[in-house]
Amino acid sequence: MDKLKMHSADKVKEHITQIAALFPNTLTETIKDGKVEQAIDFDILKQELSDTVVDGPAERYQFTWPDKKKSILLANAPIAKTLRPCREESVDFDTTQNLYIEGDNLDALKLLQETYLGKVKMIYIDPPYNTGNDFVYEDDFAQRSEEYLPGSGQYDEEGGRLVTNMESNGRFHTDWLNMMYPRLKLAKDLLSEDGVIFISIDDIEVANLRKLCDEIFGTQNFITQIVWQRAYSPISLKHHFSQNHDHLLVFCKNIQELESFSLTRTEAANSRYKNPDNDPRGAWKTGDLSVGPAMESNIYQIKTPSGRVVLPPNGRSWVYSQQKFEELIKDNRIWFGENGSNVPSVKRFISEVKDGLTPMTIWTYQEVGHNQDARKETKELFDGKAVFDYPKPVKFIQRMLDITTKTEDSLILDFFSGSATTAHAIFQQSIDDGKKRKFIMVQLPEETDKLSEAYKSGYKNICEIGKERIRRAGKKIKSEAGAAAKVLDTGFRVLKIDSTNMRDVYYNPAEYQKDFLGSLADNIKPDRTAEDLLFQVMLDLGILLSSPINETLVGGKKVFDVADGYLLACFDQDVSSDLVTEIAKRKPYYAVFRDSSMSDDSVATNFDQIFATYSPTTVRKVL
Repeated sequence: MDKLKMHSADKVKEHITQIAALFPNTLTETIKDGKVEQAIDFDILKQELSDTVVDGPAERYQFTWPDKKKSILLANAPIAKTLRPCREESVDFDTTQNLYIEGDNLDALKLLQETYLGKVKMIYIDPPYNTGNDFVYEDDFAQRSEEYLPGSGQYDEEGGRLVTNMESNGRFHTDWLNMMYPRLKLAKDLLSEDGVIFISIDDIEVANLRKLCDEIFGTQNFITQIVWQRAYSPISLKHHFSQNHDHLLVFCKNIQELESFSLTRTEAANSRYKNPDNDPRGAWKTGDLSVGPAMESNIYQIKTPSGRVVLPPNGRSWVYSQQKFEELIKDNRIWFGENGSNVPSVKRFISEVKDGLTPMTIWTYQEVGHNQDARKETKELFDGKAVFDYPKPVKFIQRMLDITTKTEDSLILDFFSGSATTAHAIFQQSIDDGKKRKFIMVQLPEETDKLSEAYKSGYKNICEIGKERIRRAGKKIKSEAGAAAKVLDTGFRVLKIDSTNMRDVYYNPAEYQKDFLGSLADNIKPDRTAEDLLFQVMLDLGILLSSPINETLVGGKKVFDVADGYLLACFDQDVSSDLVTEIAKRKPYYAVFRDSSMSDDSVATNFDQIFATYSPTTVRKVL
């Protein structure tokens, strides 16, 4: 039921709509009284109504929108956040190389910048499509993060972090572009020099996304735009066309460092090669010997073994000169058919073609699956329950992995991970080709609709669905693969974005009480664990968050050994000189303690001298 407007018609909006209908290129989005709304570009309107060139602002090639500068600022602004480990929701926490990060992906990308700079081989994302019903992230440019991230650090005061971007909203394109720009800008830095990003998108924002990526990655690093046949049957309710495709934009970090792409050869592709003449070089298939338009020098008669004389087809010539053709005849590389009277063709041996197939830019549902396949896959994993809307097919993402991650231990990032199809595809592809891969999945804990099947099944947010899918997919693939799954890493460390572990040092004079300064001796928040501190240290020092971690007791104190002695950290209180000496003797690259943990002044005084004696090259840090 619609509510009464209770006010007169907005004639300005009516006029804007009428002008936009006549001149669509005049419609723009602008800022008025601090708000973004639709408007008419009067300079363009003047030009449309004039038969001469109208003077106006200097023209230049550019792609811009309201708040673009603020979105650039947002990408560069630092945050006071950390990642807190959650062992109870993880799988194989101590041994896995995989990460599942729960929280805002903009924060996650910022936190990963130092540690994973230039280390990601492939990124795949399936962001909101901006159809008018999808959610976009409501990034606040004005407020500091501490002002709108209470409690868990994930939601604003109204409990929401996402807004529905309706088409009637004056910020329709602006909101979407402001959401995507800083995330893609940060994602580029994480790619390796030969890294590639794949982005799923539909017709509504594909043009804007292409321009956005051209600006961030550079037009020279555009690889292709793939069309995926996501549906196989028409929807009769559509007014004009029933869209059965999505787009997949492909950009790379540095085209100069990128190796050629190839798909693993299939049995179907290999079966096209035969050996009817028992050529000792093995199986072959024929290739056309003619080419167009015709080159006069390559038009000549060819006499077949049966005596028939043939010329190139009309308007064409032979690929090779007559001299080269004679050389190929002598090398038994020309085929005239079993009866020796066919138009000649050249033999192409399977032993001489490259190992893989060159991928094409149209991906059919027969090759990589469609939407119904994806829903079926998810329902089968979740006992027949439809817990997630619009997942992608596993084979669809497998094809990207097959094309780009041929080397061992490739790192794949998905920062709109949804139901974690990417993680599922990584498991399956690693079994199919025997290559080890590792992943980082990032997802905001967006709440599920209380009327949805997901909510009724106990999944209160999308992260719970994603983590459970990884668990179930890992078990299923391992059980089906048998012995081949022994080296497959189906675990993952759950890390949750939260405010910094350090206490707020800003207080009002009214808050000062007796023993107040004494309370500041420990600058760590009281609810944080030693493992929380360890992961913040790993982030600050650029140590991979998947590094092996061992806990040992030294002199009755807990010591963390990270990456086989690369980092030794102790956050217990009352650290003695003997403990410091023992850690120094192990010669770590980094040694980290709490600032307040030394048992007395003499330990603090002798700290540097102990390391100078036993391990002068160790970098010492305190929290």
